[in-house]
Amino acid sequence: MKLMSNISKQVIFRGHVQGVGFRYTARNIVRGYLVTGYIRNQDDGSVEAVLQGTEADVQACIDEIQEYFGGYIRSVNISPMVYNPNWTEFEITF
Repeated sequence: MKLMSNISKQVIFRGHVQGVGFRYTARNIVRGYLVTGYIRNQDDGSVEAVLQGTEADVQACIDEIQEYFGGYIRSVNISPMVYNPNWTEFEITF
């Protein structure tokens, strides 16, 4: 059953975010929260993450990832998405 407070956000990280362990470190950060979704490299050199959970948990994940990789991230674009209740984990996809 979906809680009304659950949200979904697409986050695009740009900068030197491929080849630096970004996806694996981000996955480890996200696993510390009640967040589902995925993270993957994009052909344009960016990394896309879809994060689902409470507003507080999703924002905390984004903040922690940005803090950890601050020297590598040039920009972050965040867009709301439709919540997908079928996602039960946070995974790296290819």
